[in-house]
Amino acid sequence: MTAAATTPKAGMDEPSSRGALSQLIQDANDRGLSYQKMSERAVDPESGTKLSKPYLQRLVTNPPANSPSPKQIKALSKALNVSERRLKAAAASQWLEYEATELAGYNDNVRIIVGHLAGMTEPELRRWRAMIEADERARRDDE
Repeated sequence: MTAAATTPKAGMDEPSSRGALSQLIQDANDRGLSYQKMSERAVDPESGTKLSKPYLQRLVTNPPANSPSPKQIKALSKALNVSERRLKAAAASQWLEYEATELAGYNDNVRIIVGHLAGMTEPELRRWRAMIEADERARRDDE
């Protein structure tokens, strides 16, 4: 299952108040990728859409009211070397308060179970996880 990356890094005292897309850009900058270098790389090869250094900085410090367009997401994908899918999920989280998830390669039963678990509280999730892990241990012991 994949989801937008919104969890804080280990060791941080508080989660960031930045949106998910803004945080991806800030993380790249924290790893040493300058806004100038991002801007140079931020070109959608199909449309030629380019992202300026000030626009990238604004996405982090003072995000616009509207999310980047699909062409801008493609350019940002090139700048950050991150999949468009991940950037779209981050934009959906930041601007629409929607957490995108995907279960590729699984059947409908697995999707239904995961959807059901997603609505549970932390104590309920711990209980279900313990049951699943106990079942796995029992299967291994039987072999």
